[in-house]
Amino acid sequence: MPGAVKVFGSPTSSEVARVLACLFEKDVEFQLIRVDSFRGPNRMPQYLKLQPHGEALTFEDGNVTLVESRKILRHIADKYKAQGNPDLIGMGALERSSIEQWLQTEAQSFDVPSADMIYSLGFLPPTMPLDGKKDGAGNGAGGRDARQQQQQQKQQGMMMNPTHVQKLEEMKQLFEKSSKDLGKVLDIYDQRLEEAEYLAGDKFTLADLSHMPNADRLASDPRSARLIQSRTNVSRWWADVSARESWVYVKSLQRPPASEAPF
Repeated sequence: MPGAVKVFGSPTSSEVARVLACLFEKDVEFQLIRVDSFRGPNRMPQYLKLQPHGEALTFEDGNVTLVESRKILRHIADKYKAQGNPDLIGMGALERSSIEQWLQTEAQSFDVPSADMIYSLGFLPPTMPLDGKKDGAGNGAGGRDARQQQQQQKQQGMMMNPTHVQKLEEMKQLFEKSSKDLGKVLDIYDQRLEEAEYLAGDKFTLADLSHMPNADRLASDPRSARLIQSRTNVSRWWADVSARESWVYVKSLQRPPASEAPF
């Protein structure tokens, strides 16, 4: 019935964005109830009844209430299989098995290092050279400019309190570790995408869709975009899936309303 599907959360949340993309793919009518403050006194009363601990996502479909985004993807693709994109969950046992395998790979191998990288980038200065590229003299990215940035950061560090300096160092170490771990995962993806147009085969499915929120954040930040751009097949895949109308809709919801935009 119209209006039976409700999504509580912020479109900027990776979990929520994943679900919204699926709803758009399946042409499911839904109501988005924006809950942008998940903790503290500003949470909506009806949301508190559903999520007393303030998690980022709640999904209602009639009498069904779910909070884990990948379970929600499976529910939407299965219940509404007769409408919208028919390929999201696969047509037969073999297709479904491949999609499920890649959904699990995303959850177990891609999600943690990509989320850690996004988290670390939120703390690190936008000008900090992080991608490890070298110039001809063996210097860090940007040669002289990079050395100047490093000197400025060193001088700024002298003015920071020790706790802040320690936090920045922890975040840089987290970035380096997650970048290394994610690079290994994306190398496997690049090999897979040399054999097939999409991760689970030659059709866009939940296997691809589940990667989109975190991949979008990585591709949008110059400090991490090279992880995708440097891998030919991953780059081709991302250019394809990120241009889908469903994801364009999600991105439009992530922008603040005009009334809230800064002057």
